Amino acid sequence: MSSRNLFFLVLLSLFINACSFTAPFVDRRREAGASTADKLYVGKSTPSRPAICYNALTTPYADVLALANQECIKQKTGTYAVPEKQTSFTCRLFIPNHFYFKCAGAVPPKEKVVDIPIMDEKK
Repeated sequence: MSSRNLFFLVLLSLFINACSFTAPFVDRRREAGASTADKLYVGKSTPSRPAICYNALTTPYADVLALANQECIKQKTGTYAVPEKQTSFTCRLFIPNHFYFKCAGAVPPKEKVVDIPIMDEKK
């Protein structure tokens, strides 16, 4: 196979798999055979503080927050996630951003509503 054909094959493979390269995921790594929960998690994500890797260009914040909320519910550490901080170029090549969350409470916080009175139109 010539180098030109190999280049096009690799380029085609990258094009076909582009969506899977940018899908957000929970950055959780574990140490196999760890004796305690403190030594079990070696990644940036823990059960009560999920860290999500994502691409800011292709993934909306709502998807990242939904993934963090699912992780909090799955780990039984809370029912919703509260954002703590965001970093860039700390994850992978096609998914360079990290968003750190903290699991909290049993009920999601209510959004603040500003009540602006509307005056009746005068005729």
